[in-house]
Amino acid sequence: MDEKIGGDVVSSYTGKIDTTSLVSQFQRIVDNRFAKFILKRMTTPKKFEHALGVFAGVEEPLSVSESLEVKTIEAALKRAMKTFGIDDISVIKNALKEPFVRKGVAVTLRSVAKYGITRPQVFEAPLLIVWNITKQCNLKCLHCYANAGPFKHSDELTLEEKLNLVDQLDEAGVTMLSFSGGEPLISPDFWKVAEYASGKGMYTTIATNGTLLTKNNVERLKKIGIKYVEVSLDAPEPKTHDMFRGVEGAWERTVEGIKNVVQSGAFDTAIATTATKYNLNEIPQMIDLAISLGVKKFIVFNFVPTGRGKDIIMQDLSPKEREDLLNYLYDRWQEKKIDIFSTSPTYSQIGIERVLSGTGKTYSPTHFASADYGSTGIGLAEFIGGCGAGRLYASIEDNGDVGPCVFLPIKVGNIREKSFKDIWENSKVLQELRNRDLYQENCKSCVFRNPCGGCRARAYGYFGDYLAPDPGCTYNDKFYDNILKELNLSPIVGGKR
Repeated sequence: MDEKIGGDVVSSYTGKIDTTSLVSQFQRIVDNRFAKFILKRMTTPKKFEHALGVFAGVEEPLSVSESLEVKTIEAALKRAMKTFGIDDISVIKNALKEPFVRKGVAVTLRSVAKYGITRPQVFEAPLLIVWNITKQCNLKCLHCYANAGPFKHSDELTLEEKLNLVDQLDEAGVTMLSFSGGEPLISPDFWKVAEYASGKGMYTTIATNGTLLTKNNVERLKKIGIKYVEVSLDAPEPKTHDMFRGVEGAWERTVEGIKNVVQSGAFDTAIATTATKYNLNEIPQMIDLAISLGVKKFIVFNFVPTGRGKDIIMQDLSPKEREDLLNYLYDRWQEKKIDIFSTSPTYSQIGIERVLSGTGKTYSPTHFASADYGSTGIGLAEFIGGCGAGRLYASIEDNGDVGPCVFLPIKVGNIREKSFKDIWENSKVLQELRNRDLYQENCKSCVFRNPCGGCRARAYGYFGDYLAPDPGCTYNDKFYDNILKELNLSPIVGGKR
């Protein structure tokens, strides 16, 4: 492993990725004068969002002073255009007509003004929150991180509390809100809460098992403003999927639900698959199925031994199996028939290695985005930062517990006791997750620590320490081998056991 870390690709990475130049570019956009302007005049994310709306022509200025403030913002955006090679200002204005884009720009620029340019970037508010709005579910998935079951929990937030939480997230500047569970479509509150969040300008999405995606429900999702639908499907045929999901007939209903979503033409759509030894050999057929069904994205989730997943820990992939899978996913992505992502932060590293070796032109700096190897280069991955747990991403449970990630079951606060903003800014756990100098072993010293960082949930799932190394990475083989010994399993031989 040490030889790999010091090899040609890594030398190329450290030699070619000029983050100093990138920092200089960002500093020209958010210089000291503009940073002071943001902190003094754009005192809240909402105020900044409104000013960006005025610039885009979709909001009216509230005062003469706001009109002058918009001129300052326009000057900064023109500097950004020059930096990133954009000639037509209408491109920026058209993008900012979308409320969620204004939210994302506002929170990003406020974050840079507040914290400076950090690697990876620390954010004033999460860009993405996954909210397990209920723990009630109609399936019995073997790997369920939420330990979801057939009944609603007695301490679930009331509808009034849920709507208040949306207000808090909106005021904090959260850009994207994903509803999960359990099965969110079971919750009668989901419809009103999601519609309310969409009305606040957030990019609202749903992660569902797909069995309840009837044509009527799909139409309702369209009406309440859901923009992205992610459906869990773990095999290209019923046998494996139904075994994994614990209910016979689930595959047929899920595939029918996917067809209903795609046929509506109203959503960005994805199939999400959790990769384990159960279905590893079926991933190629899964991608083919996703293409044939017409979804836009295929996402492979990292298996994390949490919730019921602890009971099937032996089905986790070895580091070599995971690396081979991620390279295969990358190859299929380059075919440009479908976007292919992974929640494994190592996928960012794989993309960087492939770009630098000349066998690829795109990379995935985080599991919901991609980038071309353009003028700013793959160095952007240093700032986006791979694993976003507690830094650009957070989770909320059905009872209001806040955590760094749905797969990382650490309560850092509860919205019944503190505001979300207070929890996000002051949690010791979240602050430690944002500081990669605190990470351990190769996840601290690895040259890819900024664009990857290792999966903090897997570190916690295996070692009970969110700062520990991620044993799913080939740079951490020795830790994985030790885990196998503790579980009385055979060691890795050629990537298999």
